[in-house]
Amino acid sequence: MNIERFTADDFNVFTIDGLEQRMDALKDRIQPKLQALGEHFSQQLSVMTGDEMYPHVAKHARRTVNPPKDTWVAFAANSRGYKMMPHFQIGLWESHMFIWYAVIYEAPNKMEIGKKLEQQANQLIKNIPANYVWSMDHTKPEVIAHDGLGIEDLNSMFHRLQTVKKAEILCGMRISRDDVIDMNDDDFMNTIQDAFEHLLPFYKLK
Repeated sequence: MNIERFTADDFNVFTIDGLEQRMDALKDRIQPKLQALGEHFSQQLSVMTGDEMYPHVAKHARRTVNPPKDTWVAFAANSRGYKMMPHFQIGLWESHMFIWYAVIYEAPNKMEIGKKLEQQANQLIKNIPANYVWSMDHTKPEVIAHDGLGIEDLNSMFHRLQTVKKAEILCGMRISRDDVIDMNDDDFMNTIQDAFEHLLPFYKLK
């Protein structure tokens, strides 16, 4: 499948003022690419995880005033939604593309996942690539570099996931817009596939 990478025009959608105008551009420029990525990688992830994975392109349907600052396609083993379970994401902010494994605050089994992450912390700190990043809030672009973390830092994040109602945890890749724009289509697809292979052990903990 020939899927086009994201371009400067796609990233620049997030500079468009106004909810309606930005949503129109998202629907025209970015959502078709997210849909194509969803169709392709839902098949790949179904094979990798052993679960049937469904793509969910963000619709931003609840927004009435503020235009979205990011957008994504999520992959989960549920055809109705993804927020309540561990999932994968591919998406964009104006400044970068992200590829995540995510457990966000709606997930009811966060405590169990946090315990399993703590148990595997020594393996995770060694096996996660140094250029990967962490986030504790999917609504913000700020991230924490993996190569700057020690085992105590990881366990603090994993413990927070178990004890704080609104806690979240995401791990994956953040790729600058310039690096994405410079990729060819094959490099783009291979980068995403490689990220999912590195993030698969998280999903296996569920």
